[in-house]
Amino acid sequence: MQLTGPGVWGDPKDPDEAIRVLRRAVELGINFIDTADSYGPFVSEQLIRQALHPYPDDLVIATKGGFTRSGPGDWRAVGRPEYLRQQTELSLRHLGLEQIGLYQLHRIDPKVPLADQLGELALLQQEGKIRHIGVSQVSVEQLKQAREIATIVSVQNLYNLSNRTDEDVLDYAERENIAFIPWFPIATGELAKAGGPLDAIAKEHGATPAQLALAWLLRRSPVLLPIPGTSSVAHLEENTEGARITLTDKEFAALSAAA
Repeated sequence: MQLTGPGVWGDPKDPDEAIRVLRRAVELGINFIDTADSYGPFVSEQLIRQALHPYPDDLVIATKGGFTRSGPGDWRAVGRPEYLRQQTELSLRHLGLEQIGLYQLHRIDPKVPLADQLGELALLQQEGKIRHIGVSQVSVEQLKQAREIATIVSVQNLYNLSNRTDEDVLDYAERENIAFIPWFPIATGELAKAGGPLDAIAKEHGATPAQLALAWLLRRSPVLLPIPGTSSVAHLEENTEGARITLTDKEFAALSAAA
């Protein structure tokens, strides 16, 4: 999402750095990249292809469809089956894939029956154009409804150390062995202020608050798959180091309680 222009619209300010970010991610051992047709639109998908195609065998590229854009910062849910099919076909072309590893319904369109939206993705799955199906920004009840229509392997909701509104969705996903992909994963807010709990524990580890926020997520649940976005190699490398931090039980409890 961060590899595009302001408002997630248009080309990035530094396209060469965007290419370097993607290539460095794979060099660092990252094998899951999350994008969406609406990022740009299509700018992010095209950059991924330019930087990484032909793709490593173990690289999973996840994309999303279900939003239409008319300009920077404008997002409108569209879940008509013909639109989702069109966007899937375009994503296949822009990514240079014959099959998308994980295709996620970016938002449920309240004007279209959910069975029609996910039913079309299930048809695309039967045709071999999608391998797995996921949903984004849903409640537990919506996730249960989705699972009655198609096999859902992932849910992507807003979740981080300072915003755990969807704790019930994460708990359900963990019980059902569904991947939970938290977007905006390194938001730290007041916790990272000088002298705050995140700041203090980060100093003990010689780490940054963002790295601690990622370490907390990775400790929180085995089904969590954080997707921190960035437009710089330096920030990418900093984020990746968060996976090397192991929080003690006391540190994890202190951060959980503080938030």
